[in-house]
Amino acid sequence: MKRILFIDRDGTLINEAPPTYQLDSFDKLTFYPHMFEYMGRIARELDYELVMVTNQDGLGTDAFPEDTFWPLQNLVMKSLEGEGIHFSAVHIDKSFPKDNAPTRKPGTGMLTQYLNNEEYDIINSYVIGDRITDVQLAKNLGCKAIWLNQDPNLGAGEIQDKVAELRSVIALESTHWSTIYDYLKLGLRKVIHERNTNETQIKIELNVDGRGKGAIYTGLGFFDHMLDQIARHGKMDLTIRANGDLHIDEHHTIEDTGIALGEAFAQALADKRGMERYGFALPMDEADAKVLIDFGGRNWIVWNAEFKRERIGEMPTEMFFHFFKSFSDAARCNLNIECHGDNEHHKIEAIFKAFAKAIRMAVKRDPLSNYLPSTKGVL
Repeated sequence: MKRILFIDRDGTLINEAPPTYQLDSFDKLTFYPHMFEYMGRIARELDYELVMVTNQDGLGTDAFPEDTFWPLQNLVMKSLEGEGIHFSAVHIDKSFPKDNAPTRKPGTGMLTQYLNNEEYDIINSYVIGDRITDVQLAKNLGCKAIWLNQDPNLGAGEIQDKVAELRSVIALESTHWSTIYDYLKLGLRKVIHERNTNETQIKIELNVDGRGKGAIYTGLGFFDHMLDQIARHGKMDLTIRANGDLHIDEHHTIEDTGIALGEAFAQALADKRGMERYGFALPMDEADAKVLIDFGGRNWIVWNAEFKRERIGEMPTEMFFHFFKSFSDAARCNLNIECHGDNEHHKIEAIFKAFAKAIRMAVKRDPLSNYLPSTKGVL
């Protein structure tokens, strides 16, 4: 079964031309940055059929004569073909939004030949476009969307679902073709993991290749603040919801969160090919922290940090080691943590930030490499 990339033209392959958004002269034509480089790689290296799908409002009317459109369209197609980027089909809808034509995106009227067709793997196909209507089209087709979101309001008047309801359809949101290429070649390392015991119930949503969004609730404010550093400075999306027996003390909640987070990383990083594997370090005001990490498949921790206060916020300082030890055991990674400084808050925050940076360095992947970073041949 063939997978398809349904690709919008304006704002995706070539730049939009506001205020009319009508490309009817050559002086308006510019190509989307780095599109040729990464679309060329997608066409050469990946097994997708390319299909262009574009709305051209009123094409063929006095407002948009066809003789102003086709010379530009032909140049675009020849330029793409010159870089080895061949589209199997080009679908152009000429209606206005007010016509409510079934062929107009996000309607699927132009694309019925691909639906309920055993030749095509629609579920694992994508719509790539710059408008929210492209996301709606993906939902209507039954595939996923890659949204080049330069302006979330473009096309907002033509969607049937609320934007919040379309979020689940978006596989990737980026304004860079390099990121799209990386995603299509490598995929996102994204997991939902739950760990439930008689003492704690923990749910973690982790996207290692995210954008630094954190939504943390453990019932311990300072702990939440530290975990948020992992998301923001590690540039990963992290949601943690922990319900623990805080009426007894903080121990189980902190320890089990470390275990659950480590387990989530172990799942997300199951295939380490092309990954850096190692990472480290960071200062914060008078404090300096060094965090060395190795996702090598073996757990070990070296801890060289002392705290003079019994608590920071609601968090016992003795639990800092426990958290990182639990993470190391569950993620099957080596951790070497060292910190010096005078301010206890600065010290532990520096450790968490360095931990996030170390993870970010270690999980970085090279889409051009299938190298497994181990002489053993297995991690």
